[in-house]
Amino acid sequence: MEARIQTASGGQCPIETVIYVIGGKWKPTILWHLVDSTMRFSELERRIPEVTQKMLAQHLRELENQSLVTRTIYPTVPPKVEYSLSEYGRTLVPVMQAMCNWGRDHQQLASSMPVQQVQG
Repeated sequence: MEARIQTASGGQCPIETVIYVIGGKWKPTILWHLVDSTMRFSELERRIPEVTQKMLAQHLRELENQSLVTRTIYPTVPPKVEYSLSEYGRTLVPVMQAMCNWGRDHQQLASSMPVQQVQG
């Protein structure tokens, strides 16, 4: 069965599509960890200790359905399953690198700004 790549409803704004496909608390982090290596589920769990098994499995399934992640099952006992970025998923690497750079710059800016107090 061929996976159908989904977009945000209406497909009006490309940014909405990006957020729909890779948005969420864990998807960008999962993708970032798969940039340089293929990993097993347990390796991803160790790298992202805050994510629950349920959420990790759900996000990996969604990323696989979006054709961003490839899941390879090896016929061993017990079965060995590995996750990697697909060729299509690799097209996100420059986007993720730009996000990483922007985040680093923003962290530096935020740490140099005085804390503003909220009046109320």
